[in-house]
Amino acid sequence: MTQRLSPATVGMLAAAPLLWAGNAVVGRLVHTLVPPLTLNFIRWALAFAILLPLAHGVLRRDSPVWPHWRRFALLGLLGVGCYNALQYMALQTSTPLNVTLVGAGLPVWMLAIGALFFGAPVTRRHVLGAVLSIAGVVVVLSRGEWGQLMALRLVPGDLYMVMATMCWAFYSWLLSRTSEPATVRGDWAAFLMAQMVFGLAWSGAFAGAEWAVAPRHVEWGWPLAAALLFIAVGPAVLAYRCWGVGVQRAGPAVAGFFINLTPLFAAVLSAAFLGEVPHLYHAVAFALIVGGIVASSRR
Repeated sequence: MTQRLSPATVGMLAAAPLLWAGNAVVGRLVHTLVPPLTLNFIRWALAFAILLPLAHGVLRRDSPVWPHWRRFALLGLLGVGCYNALQYMALQTSTPLNVTLVGAGLPVWMLAIGALFFGAPVTRRHVLGAVLSIAGVVVVLSRGEWGQLMALRLVPGDLYMVMATMCWAFYSWLLSRTSEPATVRGDWAAFLMAQMVFGLAWSGAFAGAEWAVAPRHVEWGWPLAAALLFIAVGPAVLAYRCWGVGVQRAGPAVAGFFINLTPLFAAVLSAAFLGEVPHLYHAVAFALIVGGIVASSRR
């Protein structure tokens, strides 16, 4: 039996990693301008303000969100408070190459966490899809040369990215477990705002701890302002909207394979903005990643 991926679902699941690839690049560019946990807090504070006109009803006492506050508090912790904070922390000491490589393990974490905590079966096709998808990522990261891949060295930032990837896997599985009313689930702005309410509190607490332990200067200016605007609108609001819809339609296990499009999109963005010409290995990697998606989407 085939789990069908409509063009709209594919577009949703592909748009999220495209925006997140830009988020990783921007996060690295501004890592000397603002502390990582502070960057995460400011990002979500701006996203909260952007979404407020569309979902201000969530803040009312009679909102149907509040009976499910524990669920949204957990979603906010994993998806808003932890994932990007850990990624920005990883980019302080690790290279985008290493961070992307570690993040490429998401399909494996999705399958493992789904099987261990959510009772999801792991099929041979899922395993095959994981192998193909990760192989495509390795081709991109090694630039088709094993020597570059063997030269990688792990640093503390890579451990942060492992933790971030595990948080995202839990977050994605929790998205597929519906407990709130259809009126909340059907309103994407309210659903995301409910996560932001708690996520903003989590990220604010983490940023406060960051300044209490090691205060740092924030270099305000147009570069930082432009970066904040992008990560607040694109990776925060639009990408989360696309990912949420895609996970609901395709399921967490299949959706997880689309994350491995992120390094491929990063290569395309580098070609567009940094003048790096695409090579044959980009096409090979694309074929492997797409093959993994196709294989995993059949059951």
